[in-house]
Amino acid sequence: MAIAVKRTISLPPDLAREAEEIARIEGKTVSGVIQDALRVSRAARLRKELKGIQGFWSRKAKERGVLTEKDLERYLRK
Repeated sequence: MAIAVKRTISLPPDLAREAEEIARIEGKTVSGVIQDALRVSRAARLRKELKGIQGFWSRKAKERGVLTEKDLERYLRK
């Protein structure tokens, strides 16, 4: 069984109503709706971080003339 940590949060009235409506429509608790929103936010943040890392290494590869998989194979054999 998962352990839950209780926290009290404050939401503006419009977000509170929206969370309650989503919970009703999806048959979840408001807590479940907030958990889902946090998971989506975390996934988006991680995707953004990954794109940044990919961009960094892509720039480094281009600086070294590694533009194709064959270039990469040659570079790694050195």
